[in-house]
Amino acid sequence: MTSLQFQAVVHLLRANPTPPGIPLADRRAAADALAAQTPLLDGVYSEQISIPGPAGKIAALLLAAASAADDKVILYFHGGGYVQGSLLTHRDLACRLSAVSGARVLLADYRLAPENPFPAAVEDGTAVYHWLQQSGLDPAHIIIGGDSAGGGLALATMLTLRAAGELLPAAAFALSPWFDLALTGDSLHSNATADPVLTPAQLTEFAAAYLDGADPTTPLASPLYADLSGLPPLFIQVGTAELLLDDATRLAAQAQAAGVTVTLDTWAEMIHGWQGFAAFVPEAFEALERVGNFVQRCFA
Repeated sequence: MTSLQFQAVVHLLRANPTPPGIPLADRRAAADALAAQTPLLDGVYSEQISIPGPAGKIAALLLAAASAADDKVILYFHGGGYVQGSLLTHRDLACRLSAVSGARVLLADYRLAPENPFPAAVEDGTAVYHWLQQSGLDPAHIIIGGDSAGGGLALATMLTLRAAGELLPAAAFALSPWFDLALTGDSLHSNATADPVLTPAQLTEFAAAYLDGADPTTPLASPLYADLSGLPPLFIQVGTAELLLDDATRLAAQAQAAGVTVTLDTWAEMIHGWQGFAAFVPEAFEALERVGNFVQRCFA
């Protein structure tokens, strides 16, 4: 049975769906305003960083809990359908990841669509990884992760690095990931009423904005269609009530078939991005603890 806190979140989400027709700029501003009400987690060091990118500076936030090692970094990409999300919306999640993993977290503010469609996000993600290396960090001390679209971007960044023959990070993780912008998963229909966070119509809108006419099965946009061989250990976490459940399960199966060490961490009844409620939902906090344990094992 799910916790009362989780049930309250689901009730709140169902009672306050996003009305159609709200301009994207207003949605972004509302998400930032809501996130701004959450103070920085106690004991976490925070530093704004500006990183050279292919189209100008990339803003980033370096977050380190007191227990975080200086030489271990999680490069984290926020979710938001490639069209929204920011350093502010995902700061609390990143702080908590640092606390449970014992690593610093670099939260990267990659370019968003529709202003900057595919492959802008992948270019920025790769640039931030290169910056970490140029700063003297061993790739074996870097893990790439993200949630939702950020989980897809984490995989796309690794695929870009592999294609260039570069050293890959120690591991990667993806929380409630979006791996298939062609939207072919059965769970898009079977979980359409179970997941109060997303709708198929919203995903269609996000995909169109990001792809801007590109083939939705392009591997760097949709890692589900990529050759996954040669990638480092992968941790995928998903809830059974998620609209994107099949994105996670299908990619995990394909990665395992390609010889990748895969952990598929499936949570009964959890909804899309429930990890973001770790401040007050027990299932979300425990989910992040499992991510932290994975990170610790890979860095050991």
